[in-house]
Amino acid sequence: MSAMETSDPQAPIRIAVIDDHPLLRDGISAVFATQPDLQLVGSGEDGEAAVRVYRELRPDVILLDLQMPNVDGVQAMARILDEFPEARILVLTTYSGDGRATLAIKAGASGYLLKNSLRTELLDAIRSIHRGGTHFDRQVFGADDREAKRLTARESDVLGLAAAGNSNKQIAARLTLSEDTVKGYMKAIFARLGAMDRTHAVAIAVRNGLIEL
Repeated sequence: MSAMETSDPQAPIRIAVIDDHPLLRDGISAVFATQPDLQLVGSGEDGEAAVRVYRELRPDVILLDLQMPNVDGVQAMARILDEFPEARILVLTTYSGDGRATLAIKAGASGYLLKNSLRTELLDAIRSIHRGGTHFDRQVFGADDREAKRLTARESDVLGLAAAGNSNKQIAARLTLSEDTVKGYMKAIFARLGAMDRTHAVAIAVRNGLIEL
């Protein structure tokens, strides 16, 4: 059971790190060892490992490199979120000009961080994402960039139906999903938009042009 599923507020944040550079994984692990509220529970070196680790361990936050052999970060993220829409994913990359940044956000990343910002922003980013927030490196996205609040196509479908007054059960029937999956999408939407409830999420989405009423 992950810390997301326990009521113990003192439970450490369970984290998995997926990166094809062993030195980076070791360095992040060493940082976590100094933080009593953070616990490294798994690691891997490519996208296939990311999917496997998430399925087996259900970490609270997964750190995911974009540039990896075999299955890259965006592909791995899409597979994880398709199966576990509530997953909290912090994407790591080396280049601020990486065109996959937008793809990562559209795929459902909860945060995006340059590796040269790890020393100063990593811990805050993990804690923010675990609380249900987001963290997008300003070197990649400006403070007012709407990419950080963009919903995936499926999230837009779910929120649009919720805005029309449909219950989770009704949304599930309309989209041929399970009710639990719809609940997972709603949690992901609240987290991405920083919303407190459905009404708040709809208001934010309409204000940012993400859905229409």
